[in-house]
Amino acid sequence: MRRPGSMWSLETLGRVRLSRHFFMRDFLYSEIGNFHERQNIPENPDLAVTCGRAFCETLMDPLEDTFGRVAVRSGYRSPELNRFGNENRLNCARNDNPLECHIWDRADGDDRIAGASVVIPWFADQYAEGRDWRDLAWWMHDHLDYSEIWFFPKLCAFNLVWRPHPLRRIDSYIAPRGTLLAAGAAPVEPAAARRQRYADFPAFRGIAYP
Repeated sequence: MRRPGSMWSLETLGRVRLSRHFFMRDFLYSEIGNFHERQNIPENPDLAVTCGRAFCETLMDPLEDTFGRVAVRSGYRSPELNRFGNENRLNCARNDNPLECHIWDRADGDDRIAGASVVIPWFADQYAEGRDWRDLAWWMHDHLDYSEIWFFPKLCAFNLVWRPHPLRRIDSYIAPRGTLLAAGAAPVEPAAARRQRYADFPAFRGIAYP
């Protein structure tokens, strides 16, 4: 697939189905792009679709099947748009930052990455009433093949990241701030305690893809 050169080819890209629940269009909206009148178009659409499909099938679909609606706060960012966001201090990491997950088409092979900032309304409502973000963090650790998760105070939004070889790292800007789980480390809470945290969560529903 060539880089979209017209509105119609961009529309075709948006119609690409990444998984059972998600299309490429779901991840192309950018508030930075809209406000600053900058396009958000992949430089390598094929790689963006490949990484986006792995991300959605592995992580996003199980979330939506289990909790219902999952809202995408910030999805794909083109290298050009992300660079603009970083240079203008709009909460975008540098393009060469190994933890920058929004650029799905910057590398190939084992360096592939895809991620998005998302909100689970089912949990956000409980978080607003004082529920601990770590309840959701440990649920995802025990049920999803994630690479990194970063939590943020507003709506308990979090960056969810896929890689071919997951790091299994969890960090948060919500108190207690810092690293909940370092890459390669064992959980600080035993399995029984983690399960107690999310005992009232809906039953896990994941999709088995061939």
